[in-house]
Amino acid sequence: MIWMTELWRILEESFQEYSKRQSVGQHNVNANSPSVSMGINNLDSLVESSKLSASAPEFVPTSAYQNDVQPFYEDNEDTFIAPSLADMVRDFLCHLSSSPGMFESDVEHITSVLNSYVTTVELLAELVDLIYTESTAIPNFAYTGARLCNYLSHHLNLSPPSGNFRQLLLQKCQKEFELRDAAVQGDPDTQKKFHAFVLFLGELYLHLEIKSGKGALNRAHVLLFALKDLLNTLLSSPVDANIICAVKLLKLTGSALDDAWKERGNPFMEELIQRIETIVLDATCSRDVRQMLLKLVELRSSDWGRVCAAAASNATPDNDPNYFMNEPTFYTEDGTPFTAADPEYAEKYQELMERQDYFHDFAGENEIENDEDDFDDEMDPEIEEAFENFCLESERKRQQ
Repeated sequence: MIWMTELWRILEESFQEYSKRQSVGQHNVNANSPSVSMGINNLDSLVESSKLSASAPEFVPTSAYQNDVQPFYEDNEDTFIAPSLADMVRDFLCHLSSSPGMFESDVEHITSVLNSYVTTVELLAELVDLIYTESTAIPNFAYTGARLCNYLSHHLNLSPPSGNFRQLLLQKCQKEFELRDAAVQGDPDTQKKFHAFVLFLGELYLHLEIKSGKGALNRAHVLLFALKDLLNTLLSSPVDANIICAVKLLKLTGSALDDAWKERGNPFMEELIQRIETIVLDATCSRDVRQMLLKLVELRSSDWGRVCAAAASNATPDNDPNYFMNEPTFYTEDGTPFTAADPEYAEKYQELMERQDYFHDFAGENEIENDEDDFDDEMDPEIEEAFENFCLESERKRQQ
């Protein structure tokens, strides 16, 4: 090979140069000494007896093939590592959490992917745990999580004898339910997780549908009795956090629970409201929480807001003398009041709106400052908690 020929040429030139230096020599070295002559003779014989050849095959060390390993590609272009079920589910849930309006258009694709991945009992159980954990951990995701659970319960293909998706989910909820007495009196973190579970169970009651023998879809009535016991547990330890959770649950499910209990002739809602009124009078909860309880009692007295809605839908100026009672009062430029009952209401209102638009640009910073002054110094506890959760979630997404 070429490189062997070059090497041989360099060796010969080096030897010739060395020989010249030895013959021309230096005054302090005896060129005729026996040791030098012996070295030169040995070197000559070594060159003459060498079997090196420029046409010899390429030399490869025997240790090169001792380790039979697969080639490594830094870019991983030729390899594909399938994502784990946990990573895949978290990506799906993160997408639905950030874009809840995409649920209807994306849930079919998500279910199709899960059907191709979840093929064993172990993976099905892992899926249930993942969705439950994320639905109770991601702020404000309980609603979307419950809707996803309902869709998967009807469209996941895997349904082993040990339990389908819905059955495993209810078993998971049952385990958390049995820990309620300890959780309601636990430390703040334990209480927070328990409250998240309570609200998720309320969403499941509203959205999880079970097909009856006749094909009709009904709510999971087993959750009705679970929510009753959870409300009793929360109110048995009337600290602010537990009461706020109970109020949220009743605002969420109160009308549905009330209707279901009335159908069964169960007076539990009346008993619950009486208990709440007692807490308002006797418990040591904060002023804001008392106000929340009073508003809840007022909401229930109006049939959870449905009375006002029904009355408003049927009322007309002809059959309801108080039709315009709750309408706002406006004032003309000269200070004359007028309402929707005024025959010239439309004309005066249009004039008022035009004048408001005309002066809108002149409001500027003064209007903003006045609006800020209108806010109360203290927020409602429920609004404050929602605002804190929003800030934490925004910070988490910013850091990702």
